[in-house]
Amino acid sequence: MRVSISHHTVRKGLVLKTTYYEVHLSVAFTHEEKQIIRQRGLLKTKLLDRRPADAKNDARDEKFELRVEHLMNEQLDRFLCANPSKAKIYEDALLDVLGQMKLWLDDNADTGSRTVVEF
Repeated sequence: MRVSISHHTVRKGLVLKTTYYEVHLSVAFTHEEKQIIRQRGLLKTKLLDRRPADAKNDARDEKFELRVEHLMNEQLDRFLCANPSKAKIYEDALLDVLGQMKLWLDDNADTGSRTVVEF
């Protein structure tokens, strides 16, 4: 699994322009990792709860979840942050979650073996 994260500054709005800091995420899974995700039915698994800086107050939180299916086939995931500090904190959270995901995929590669313990 190869992860690419980049930061960009964007301005949105027609009259009152607001500056946001966008974090782009792209994940390149190996063929084996893609097979594990499909065979184990892990596409709908939620990786991260998040809420972008331009989200409406009444918007549902489920709309903004980062799930495994969003990262398949090297799709670019874009997320808006209010300031550079929040963008860096979000990047750290992504790296933590994706590190855990790598361990989780390795655990899902095969079934457990027999364990015998004597107390």
